This record gives sequence, structure tokens and C-alpha cells, in this order.
Amino acid sequence: MNNLALELCGVTRSFLQGEEELNILRGIDLKIGLGEIVALVGPSGAGKSTLLQIAGLLERPDTGDLFVNEKKVSQLSDQQRTKIRREELGFIYQNHCLLPEFSAEENVIIPQMLMRKNRKLCAERAKQLIGFMGLSNRILHRPAQLSGGEQQRVAIARALANSPNIILADEPTGNLDPITANLVFDLLLDLVKNANVGALIATHNRDLAGRMDRIVTLDNGVLL
Repeated sequence: MNNLALELCGVTRSFLQGEEELNILRGIDLKIGLGEIVALVGPSGAGKSTLLQIAGLLERPDTGDLFVNEKKVSQLSDQQRTKIRREELGFIYQNHCLLPEFSAEENVIIPQMLMRKNRKLCAERAKQLIGFMGLSNRILHRPAQLSGGEQQRVAIARALANSPNIILADEPTGNLDPITANLVFDLLLDLVKNANVGALIATHNRDLAGRMDRIVTLDNGVLL
């Protein structure tokens, strides 16, 4: 396998529901190489979002280890985890989560500015990514002026803005009609492959899952 972008080793997570303990993740082992796109499938409530939250350092596992770019990150402080999220992880949500008061270009510039990059270079990077997504003529539009598919394409560009090692996506085409979903997904795959980024993409769409490099199924707390 290529150099590892993400690795989970023996990850567990449980929650209390009243007096009952729900074991959502039971010893998850997963490796994703740079340039590899992995589909995460499973029934609703299986824990896919929990797995993504842990992989994205937004939640801590009960037990197990997590490695990002082959660095152990399980026991890092909240400040250190925030730095890794900002510099090495990219997130794409079902709802685009763009900042409504800013243009498409500004939405891609802002994550870069948080890393104290040069403003001019940030703008050049934003134009490049938005152009790759086929939206050069919409770069100054605010989210409300864009269609759902266009908004999601901007969200993908934003996720790649800081050249992360791993992209984590939770149903990135779930709110789109089939034709738009296929268009957006094609662009996502092309961008991820060209950037040599690892990706873990949760989806209910089996057709889209089948176009990825590998499918893992989360069922009853374990990966199949």
C-alpha cells in the first residue's frame, strides 16, 4: 500500500442510552493509503458518522490508536488536534456548510488564511481549485446565488484548500439529484486522485461506492 494517510487500530466507542451501553464501534482497524479512495457503507445508525468524527479528530475513541500521515495522534492535546485538523485533514459534509456572507472564492481563501498564508497566494489557490471544479464564472457569487451542486463543488474545493493528506466526507452527494450527484462525484474523484490524497467517503449510494478503490462495510460495530 502507498504511504498511509490514515490508520485506525483497535478503535472502540460506546455510548450510554439510559442504563444501556451501546457499543457503536468494536475494535475498528482501517488503513487508507495516499491516493486511495475508500467507500464507507452500512445501514443507518451503524456508526459511520461516529467513525468519521473519530477519524477527523472531532471525537476521541474510548480505546485504540489513530495515525494521520503515519503520526500517532490519539493522545494529543486539543490544541494539537486542532492544528492537525486544520493542516492535514479536509472535511466535506452532506450540507455544504459554506459561510453565507462570503463569496465562493472567500470560502476557499479563509481556511488558508487561518494558517497565516500569504493572501495573494491564497487567492491564487482558490481560483485554481474553483476553476478545476468548473466554477470560474461563479467565483464571486455567494452561496445563496449558487445551486446545490455548485455549493457542494465549492465545499470540495475548500476541503482541498490546505493540501490535506486525507479527505473525510459524510454523504457528500446525499442532498443532490442523481445527475448532479454524478457530476459532483466525478469532480471529487478527479480532484482527490490528482492531489494524491487519501479519502474515506461515507455513502448510501452503492453505485457511487462501486466506483471507489475499495468498499468497507460497517455493521454491528465492526468493519467487513
